[in-house]
Amino acid sequence: MRALTLGAYLTAAAQSFAQEDKKTDDDKPADPDTGESTVEEKTLGLLPNPWQTYGVKFAATYIGEALGNPTGGLKQGAVYEGRLNLALDVDLDKLAGLDKLTFHANMFQIHGDGLSRSNLQNFFVASGIEALPSTRLYEAYFEKQWGDKKVSLKLGQLAADSEFFNTKYTDVFTNSSMGWPAITSLDLPSGGPSPPLAAMGARLLVNVTSQLSALGGIFDGDQAGPGPGDPQQRDRYGVNFRVNDPPLLLGQIQYAWNNKKGDPNLTGQIKLGGWRHFGSFADQRLASNGVSLAAPTSSGEPLLLSGDIGGWAVFEQQVYRVPHSDDRGVGIFARVSGAPADRNLIDLYADGGLELIGLSDARPDDKFGIAAGYAHVSKHAQALDSDYRSLVGPQWPVRSFEGLLTAVYQYQVKDGWTVQPNFQYIVNPGGGATLPAGSLPGKALRNAAVFGLRTTLKF
Repeated sequence: MRALTLGAYLTAAAQSFAQEDKKTDDDKPADPDTGESTVEEKTLGLLPNPWQTYGVKFAATYIGEALGNPTGGLKQGAVYEGRLNLALDVDLDKLAGLDKLTFHANMFQIHGDGLSRSNLQNFFVASGIEALPSTRLYEAYFEKQWGDKKVSLKLGQLAADSEFFNTKYTDVFTNSSMGWPAITSLDLPSGGPSPPLAAMGARLLVNVTSQLSALGGIFDGDQAGPGPGDPQQRDRYGVNFRVNDPPLLLGQIQYAWNNKKGDPNLTGQIKLGGWRHFGSFADQRLASNGVSLAAPTSSGEPLLLSGDIGGWAVFEQQVYRVPHSDDRGVGIFARVSGAPADRNLIDLYADGGLELIGLSDARPDDKFGIAAGYAHVSKHAQALDSDYRSLVGPQWPVRSFEGLLTAVYQYQVKDGWTVQPNFQYIVNPGGGATLPAGSLPGKALRNAAVFGLRTTLKF
C-alpha cells in the first residue's frame, strides 16, 4: 500500500547541508499523504499552533477520494475512501535544550472502502490511502543530528517509503505503487515498512559530500507479526511494536548533480539500493515434500526458503526549468527492481514517467503527471499456474504480468487545498488472474479502467 505518498526528505539527503538547498523544508518529516514537510508547509491556516515558538507543531491533513472502475477487474463499481492524518513535531532543542534532537509522530483515521481490495484484485493498488478502516498509530520516532546536519539517526516506529526507493517526481500520482512499489509491497512480509504499517527500527543517514550520501536502515521484518489474513488486521491499531522478528535491512547510495540553489544547470539524481531479509519465505511453486503445490501428492505446505534479497535503481532528471525558479519545470524519472523468482511473487518491476510542475506563471503550484508501470509475475509462480493447468484443468489461467498507465492533474484551489482528477488503466489485473485457491481455478481478470477524483485539505 503506497500507498500510499512521496516525501521530499531523501531528495535533500543527497544535497549538501553545508550549503543552502533548493527547498528549505526538504530535511523535515514528510507528510505521507502529500510528500510535503509537516513542519514547513502551505496550509489553510485553520489549525492553531499556540506552542510553535516552543518547538511544538501540529499538522492535520485530510484526503477524500472517489474511485470507480466502469470496466474490468473482478467486478465493476465505485467507492469512497478517506484518511485523516494528524501529526505532531517537537523540536526538543527549543523545548528542552536537547541539542539537535526532534520527535515526530502521526496517526491515521481511515474510513471507506478500497477499490483494489473490493473490485480490482490488482498489484498496483489504485490509491495510496487504501487501507482497512481503522484509527491507528503510524510513525513515532526520535531523530538526532550531528555536525552541520552531516549525520542523522532515527529511532522508533519508522516508514521506509519516504526515504528508500523513492523519487520526488512521483508526488503528484495517486496510485500506491508510484510511492512504495508493488515489488516491495508484495514480496516483503506485511508489505514492508510503508503505509499504513510502519515498523520498529533505526535509520542512519550520512552525507559524505555535497553530492554523495548513504542511507541505511534496520527494521523489524514483519511489523504485523506472522499469521493468516490481512496484516492490517493483525496490527489493527499500529501499536504492536514488534522487535523479535527476523530483521529487514535496507541500504541506499545516492548521488546528485547540479543540486545547489542558484545552479543554472538542470538538477538530477541517481540512487542504488537493495534489501536483505533474514526470515523464511515460501517457495512459489514447490511444496515442503519437493513436488508442485498443484500435485495430488503435495503436502499442502510450501517449501520454506531461507532469506530474501532484492535490489533497485532510481534515476530522476529535470529536463526543463521555468526561468528564475528552482523546482518549477519538467522532470522525468525511472525505477527498476529485481528479486529472486523462487521465493517472490514479483521478480521484476519497472516504472517511469514525467511530472510537469508550475509551467504557467498563473498556476505556479499546479502539477501534471503521466507514468507507466510493469510488474512481472515470477517464473516460479507462472510454473505453478502451468502445473494447475496440466493437473487440474486447461481452463486454469496462467498469470504473466500487470501493467499500469496513469495520468493525474493536481489543481491548487488555494494554499492547503488541492483537487486531483486522475485516470488509471490496469493491464492484466493480478497478473491476469486472481490468485489460485485450493483446487479451484483462478478467475481470469479483464483490463480495468479507473477514474478518480481526490481532494486534499491541509488544515
